[in-house]
Amino acid sequence: MKSAGSLFRPVKFAQLPSAVKEFLEASEPETAAVPVPVEGRDDLARSVELAARLYAAPGRPRPLDHGVLLGAERLPDGVADLVRPLARAWLDEERLDDAPAFLRENPGGLLLVGCYDRLTLDPVRSLLLATYRSRTQALTLLSGRDAASLAWNIAKQYVRPDAGVDALGLFTDTDRPPHPPGVRVFDDRDFERVDIRSTILGGRWRKVAFQGHGKDDSVNLGEFTICGLSPDAPARPGLLGPRCAYGLPCYKPEDKLVPLHRVPAVEVVLSACNSGPLADLALYDPKYQLLLNALDGPARTVVAAVSVHDSDRPENVAWMRSALVGGDTVDTLNASLAGSHPYPAFLRFGLPDSAHAPQQEQQEQQEQSETVFADHRPDPLLLTVGRRLTALLGSELLPHNHALRPRLTKLARKVDLWVARPTHLADQSAEQIGASLTADLQSLDHVIAGQVAANPEDELMNYPAHFGDRSSLDPEVREVVCHCGRPAQEFTRRGLLPNVLDTTCAVCMRCGDVTFRLPEAPALLAYAADEVRQGGVLEVRASLTAARTGPVRLGLFVPTYLREDTAVEPEVAKVRAVGGQPQDVHFQVRFDPATAPQAYYFTVFAVQDLAVSTARRHFGVLPS
Repeated sequence: MKSAGSLFRPVKFAQLPSAVKEFLEASEPETAAVPVPVEGRDDLARSVELAARLYAAPGRPRPLDHGVLLGAERLPDGVADLVRPLARAWLDEERLDDAPAFLRENPGGLLLVGCYDRLTLDPVRSLLLATYRSRTQALTLLSGRDAASLAWNIAKQYVRPDAGVDALGLFTDTDRPPHPPGVRVFDDRDFERVDIRSTILGGRWRKVAFQGHGKDDSVNLGEFTICGLSPDAPARPGLLGPRCAYGLPCYKPEDKLVPLHRVPAVEVVLSACNSGPLADLALYDPKYQLLLNALDGPARTVVAAVSVHDSDRPENVAWMRSALVGGDTVDTLNASLAGSHPYPAFLRFGLPDSAHAPQQEQQEQQEQSETVFADHRPDPLLLTVGRRLTALLGSELLPHNHALRPRLTKLARKVDLWVARPTHLADQSAEQIGASLTADLQSLDHVIAGQVAANPEDELMNYPAHFGDRSSLDPEVREVVCHCGRPAQEFTRRGLLPNVLDTTCAVCMRCGDVTFRLPEAPALLAYAADEVRQGGVLEVRASLTAARTGPVRLGLFVPTYLREDTAVEPEVAKVRAVGGQPQDVHFQVRFDPATAPQAYYFTVFAVQDLAVSTARRHFGVLPS
């Protein structure tokens, strides 16, 4: 751990130009202290001392491609010189009037620098939107409540964290996330039994994230509060403030307030709505704003939310995973939230970590930095099963006491959780969800197949009529071939209500309605001889084409008036089908010698993913 004097050199503004020149021209940059103007700013002087707990040595970060300095004419001499090495090329701020054109002409990393009052809706919003989800452009900001704070944040970009500062912490009041090795996690249960204030202020954090409800001035952590009040900053008459601005007590216990500018962290993440509003969108006087309080502290990087967002379990898990491998917080959080809203939620104040890493580490980070934007699209099978469960449980197809209802209800609860963004993207991976869903489906399909084989008149088998009566005919009709070899027409009835499934039927003028199935369910045809003798055996070939690869259960039944005279083998068959490829499954129907000669039919059925498909075939029994 270095002393403050070996890292930073407190100076007066009048000394800043020469001090900056001396620092930038030092023959040994690793030993040259970074000048910081602390004149009239005792709070910054204290932050300089606190920073000595976190940083090891000065150094030159890798510059970004382009920089824009807002309000340069208002800054004291020396500030612009100190920031200039942080970008390769500096461009006039007037060019930001057409941000999209500006970025098209200047791809790469863009550093926007200026005092907080210059970070307004115009031009920052257009830059944010233009760089969001871009693979060629990225936006980074450096700011502060005034020129001294801005210079302090520029100075912090020239120091590297001490190797011993490696603690990662997540404090959340809205989630109970997993606790991966390497991350200290505190949730609402811990807030009741741990002195959170001492834990935060007594640490040496490489990255620490605070997640909870709040406003521009605070983040709630149970009875503890991350506080944005800056005691040394002057209040601005006429601007709105929180309760304490009017002499009222804080809405939380004051002995549990955590002053954000005293948090010893290299990176602070404020995962609360509106924790980093633009200057003309802020709710409160800057004296009370979280973002500015954090920038006044020792943190080299501050990540804050420019507006509202839906940060939840997925973002907490994504952030922890990223933090453990040195990933970029802003890219990680915005990518995770991309499936929830179409705008960037988080801003980065401070150069990206890659700018401070050694060359080899920079290359490794770049190779691992391909950002994958979440779109919250669960596996299509999960959605298909969800729709089928909705129809089976929400329609009147199955009576209230049907044997399947308890198990279908249990699976429906699971599916509801699995499609929820926090569960689907965090607690369980897509692979884990898929494996659990597959196991549940196989078990239920087995039960359904056995139930249909034992009682073909089960209410479930009435789905074509039940759903069809509550549907309208799709005008598209397809020409197909019946299993009797004659032409047939296949058509779909579209459900009129959310709990009515579409049904597909094929009709042959000779055989009638020969097949029924749900969309994305197995297609069936049944082949057999037209006639069989009394006491004989009818060989049946069922041609199955599954919609997806996986297990399918098949069975065969005859009408009630023929069952005492027949034996079906096998009663139920299980095959592993390959999606889209026809596959034959064979059955035998043995007839009693006393079977009455006449015309009959049999029905082959297939069960996959809670859907039952059927194919009916006519035949005749001849006298022996």
